[in-house]
Amino acid sequence: MRIVVVGAGLAGLAAAARLAARGHAVIVLDKGRSPGGRLATRRIGSATLDHGAQFFTVRSDAFAAFVAPHRASGLVREWCRGFGVEDGYSRYAVTGGMNALAKAVAAPLDVRTSSMVFAIRRAPTGSASTWEVVIDDGTVEPADAIVVTCPLPQSYSLLVTAEVELPVELIRTDYDRTIALLLALDGPSSMLAPGGLQQPTDQLSFVSDNRLKGVSTTDALTVHANATWSEAHWQDPLDVLTDALTVEAAAFIGSASVTAAQIKKWRFATPRTIWPEPCWTSPDGTLVLAGDAFAGPRIEGAVLSGIAAADALAG
Repeated sequence: MRIVVVGAGLAGLAAAARLAARGHAVIVLDKGRSPGGRLATRRIGSATLDHGAQFFTVRSDAFAAFVAPHRASGLVREWCRGFGVEDGYSRYAVTGGMNALAKAVAAPLDVRTSSMVFAIRRAPTGSASTWEVVIDDGTVEPADAIVVTCPLPQSYSLLVTAEVELPVELIRTDYDRTIALLLALDGPSSMLAPGGLQQPTDQLSFVSDNRLKGVSTTDALTVHANATWSEAHWQDPLDVLTDALTVEAAAFIGSASVTAAQIKKWRFATPRTIWPEPCWTSPDGTLVLAGDAFAGPRIEGAVLSGIAAADALAG
C-alpha cells in the first residue's frame, strides 16, 4: 500500500517505521522544520536545551525493543533513577538532546518536513487511491491508507472533508498547555546532580539543568510552568512571561546570571483524557488516528500507539 502518515512525532515515526519494514510505500508529512514533535531540542548560543519532553521511561517489552538499538549505539542512555529520591526506574535521556532520537528513527524514512497538511479527503470515484492528502502549497498526495498522529483538535480539523464520523469523545478531547522558559547562564546553576526536579514549586512542573543532564556543554536551564499557571498566563506578552518565570526559577538559577532567555509555548502538551484503545480505526479500515491521547501521555505511549496504528493497517 501507499500510506501517508501525518505528523512526525514519535507516534508517526514509529508507525511509519513499522509499515516501511513490511514493504509499504510510506511518506511522513510534518509542518515543522524537523521531525520529533515534543521531542524538541534548541540551541541558544553555545547552550543546548531540551524544551519539550525531558526524559522517558521504559515499562513495556514493545517499547524496550523499540529503544534497544538506540541504547546499544549509545544514543539513548540512563540519566538517573529518580529525582530527589531514587525509585529504581530508569529515566532515559538522549545524547545531543531528545530530538536526536526522533532524527535517528526518521533517518531511513521518507520524512518531508515543512509540509503542512491542509486537508484530508476521499479520492474521486474511479481513482486508483482511496484518499488524497492536500498540502498547503497545493500538492496532493494520493494514499491507500492514512495514519494521523497530530493532536486530536488538529486531526479533527483536517478530517472535516474526509466523510468520516469520529466518536464525539475524540472530538472533545482537550489538552493541558505548558509554557517553557529556556535560560542560558554564565555559570553553574544551583541545582545538584542529576539536574532534574519534578513539581519543584507551586507554579512549576519541571526544572532541568541541561549541563548536568549531559545535553549541553555550557550551563542552561529548562523551566516548565505547570498546566494551571500556563493556562492562566497563556496570553501574557513574552517579556512578562520571561520575567515571571525567571523570578519563579530564581532559586534554581542561583548566583549565575542569565545571558539569554526564550519562551516556548506547547498548546497541546498533555491530553486531559485518554482513549481506551491504543488507536482508532475508521469503519473501512483505511484511516487510523494515533498518538499520546490513545496509549498515554508519555513518549512510550506515543510509540505504542504508533505501533498499534501500523498493525491496524497492515495486520
